[in-house]
Amino acid sequence: MSSIGKACVPLALACTATPSSAPPPAAATAAQPPAEVSRPPAIAQPEVTVESGRLQGVAGKDASIAVFRGVPYAAPPTGERRWRPPEPPAPWAGVRSAATFSKSCVQELQRSLLPWTEEFMFRNDVDEDCLALNVWLPASALSKAGPPLPVLVYVHGGAFSSGSGEVALYDGEALARKGVIVVTINYRLGPFGFFCHPELSAESPQQSCGNYGLLDQLSALGWVQRNIAAFGGDPGNVTLGGQSAGASSVHYLTQSPLAKGLFHRAIAQSGPWDRRQKTSPRADAEKRGAELAAGLSVAQLRALPAPEVFTRLTAHGARSRPIVDGWIVPDQLSALLERGQLHDVPLLTGITADERSSQREYGKLTLAEWQSFVHMEYGDSAGAVLALYPASNDAEAGAQHKRLLRDSGLATLVDCRSQRARSGKSRDFGYLFERAIPWPEHPEYQAFHSSELPYVFDNLAVLARPWTDADRELAELASSYWVNFIRQGDPNGPGLPTWPSASDQILRLGPQPSAGPALEPGPAEVLARRFAPAGPPGASQ
Repeated sequence: MSSIGKACVPLALACTATPSSAPPPAAATAAQPPAEVSRPPAIAQPEVTVESGRLQGVAGKDASIAVFRGVPYAAPPTGERRWRPPEPPAPWAGVRSAATFSKSCVQELQRSLLPWTEEFMFRNDVDEDCLALNVWLPASALSKAGPPLPVLVYVHGGAFSSGSGEVALYDGEALARKGVIVVTINYRLGPFGFFCHPELSAESPQQSCGNYGLLDQLSALGWVQRNIAAFGGDPGNVTLGGQSAGASSVHYLTQSPLAKGLFHRAIAQSGPWDRRQKTSPRADAEKRGAELAAGLSVAQLRALPAPEVFTRLTAHGARSRPIVDGWIVPDQLSALLERGQLHDVPLLTGITADERSSQREYGKLTLAEWQSFVHMEYGDSAGAVLALYPASNDAEAGAQHKRLLRDSGLATLVDCRSQRARSGKSRDFGYLFERAIPWPEHPEYQAFHSSELPYVFDNLAVLARPWTDADRELAELASSYWVNFIRQGDPNGPGLPTWPSASDQILRLGPQPSAGPALEPGPAEVLARRFAPAGPPGASQ
């Protein structure tokens, strides 16, 4: 399929968590992360048999790593399959090459959009035939001679309208060297993944519409359960991870009855679920979908080429995202959380220090704008907020703007984790990522939204930046924490600074990693006032 237009900003926050007691925060020490697993022998043309047929992968950049790209986990969602739950892929005869990525799902094209340079963006073509996944693993795991390996299934971000498992920073080779199998996935986006219409609800046995992208994620997780053992992976030790819209997906699936048993730990980067956030109900989404269809029936829309459908359904700037459909997403997440209707799994979640630095006004409000902003956002608490974040001139107002946005994100993180602690027993671990990617040309972006990705995946080499030893040490530290969590549901390990799991404690990942309270007592008390009770248990909001 041909390329389509301009692109979408990869932004969208979300979360859920589960704390308990933990050892007191220890002072950060020089990290001595666990050593990588011993390098297995290379396999030039690794092969594996999955339920649909035999696959031939390739060696990674490191020849001890095997890579399988573009593996179909569902049939192409085209024609009559458009806006329906995913179906199994057709089996194939012989050996299928898994050397290259599939095409990315249909979206507007954007190769860079500062601060997100091309390494954060997909780089291939788009097509409806995109429901595929990619697997990185130690080549020796294919022999299944040792114990099965833990698995990370990673959901890309992109505001549910852009992104791909092909994005360079998601390359799983470095994590595979540490003994983890990494799976990245594509899922339907924008109007193909989240379009709702009364006719779609009427034809659905569950009276559902609009969450096809989430159904794709569930289908990929099901594929992993049925097939990952063939790669030497452990279907009983699967971590579902994601960043931005991927983090939102993690939270939706953590509370979806359809996801029960499909994963056992969760990672949500940027990050915490804000219980004030409302998910549109199906009725509203149906009404909006009928307006966007502009008189065309679902059958007529299914008959149109994908580019025309994309243009028609995005012409008015409609935002695509999951809805409360009563099936995949049974209710508002805050209501489900209060009722304890969640999969009680360990969670690792957090934010970056400058999540909103891509916005033009970040840290640049005048004194008058700053005061107006606080009154608008905090209402009756505005006086207390201004007292905690005082400013007497424009420069001070800009600095306090940054500080308040950061603290507000941390307050959301604490609230999110505290809510989960009331509903479950599994521990969770919160973080603030403070390290700014070295970028002399654009120091204004600092630790921007998604800037932890090259460190977490230990993929600094993907970006041409003036990295320092401090960056390389932090990448080793962060990736070791993530691998420990994927392996055992706890990021802590020998030689690593202790990461506490109490709801009000976080690990600050920066030049000097340290654990401690997320907020000082004053901001913690005042900012918590924003989180009013979500309503009586059982009430749909």
